[in-house]
Amino acid sequence: MQGMSERQYAAHVGLSRGAIQKAKTAERLVLYPDGSINAAASDARRAETTDPSKTRKPPAPKMKPVPEAAVAAVGDTLREQGLAVPAVGGGTTFLQAKTANEVLKAQERRIRLQKLKGELIERARALALVFRLAREERDAWVNWPVRAAALMAAELSASCSDATGQQITVEPAAMQKVLEKHVRAHLDELAEVRPDFR
Repeated sequence: MQGMSERQYAAHVGLSRGAIQKAKTAERLVLYPDGSINAAASDARRAETTDPSKTRKPPAPKMKPVPEAAVAAVGDTLREQGLAVPAVGGGTTFLQAKTANEVLKAQERRIRLQKLKGELIERARALALVFRLAREERDAWVNWPVRAAALMAAELSASCSDATGQQITVEPAAMQKVLEKHVRAHLDELAEVRPDFR
């Protein structure tokens, strides 16, 4: 066999075997005496005899648009590692995206390893621990005026009496009320604080 078979020529020009058979019967292909197809000569003849308006254009490759969030994530990852970041609106090259992907994989492995070693804990557990500690701190502050009022009243009575020479007495109950008022006001301010756990 000197030339191509119908199947080989169909693959060569990107058409179906049926289209090649139609072109063969319409004598738009150059054949060798054994019936095989002369590819170079057939390509030239097909180019001469084919109406360009009736040719099917190969479909453009379908490319999915990349979300801006993904492009921004690639830029952030590259920036964190001190690598070159694409210009805004300049697009991300495949190499940059691949580099960012490898960096993220390495970070994920490092985090998994830290978790296995016990260096990292789950977010829910950390939040529960912080909440428990904050509640214990709040309870300690709420109970503090009761414990400290009598001591502070005695110290203030003694220091005021020494400075003025008169006997001045500060009542522990009055001191406790004032302390409780200020402690509760401070705790109310702290209750407004909302930490960002991102």
